[in-house]
Amino acid sequence: MNSTQTIVYSRVIKGLGCIQLRPLDMDTDITVIHDWVNKPYAKYWGMQDTSLAYVKEQYQEIEDNPYHDTFIGVLNDTPIFLMERYKASQDLIAQYYDAQDGDYGMHILVGPPDNYIPKFTWHVFTTIMFFLFDNKTTQRVVVEPDINNQKIHLLNTKAGFVYQKEIKLPHKTAHLAFCTSENFAKAFDKAQTI
Repeated sequence: MNSTQTIVYSRVIKGLGCIQLRPLDMDTDITVIHDWVNKPYAKYWGMQDTSLAYVKEQYQEIEDNPYHDTFIGVLNDTPIFLMERYKASQDLIAQYYDAQDGDYGMHILVGPPDNYIPKFTWHVFTTIMFFLFDNKTTQRVVVEPDINNQKIHLLNTKAGFVYQKEIKLPHKTAHLAFCTSENFAKAFDKAQTI
């Protein structure tokens, strides 16, 4: 196993298995990411009809940025999602609100499942949230989803995000929302009882 295959977080989910996160391996993961971002459901990712070289260039820029990280989520040795984490105070988003030092943003893209798995996206999303808050420097998670992405708005709200305002980013009109570890814990507990 090379250094980029190091597992940085894992979570066992009853009935599903163990979801693990590891840093992006540009050599082995970029073709999978290229496939995902070109799927119709990934339109909000903004990379439809792009070449492998373009996607690789974009992720190389992320990897070269000291305030951004990219992770691959794996289930049973199969990549199932992509997650980007960034320090909000060092990102464009800081121009749209009073960014705090403990604010971290994230973007998530779930890969197309081979077959239907109940609550699959919820399990992926909550694993990411647990991972983000496992880092004690993370005080809030910041998201800025496209205003038209109804699926992610439902998921964000279910996970405890509080929507603050609409913002006009250079590439999209988005909702700005925040989630603290306390809000996530309450939302997670509530979801477990449903």
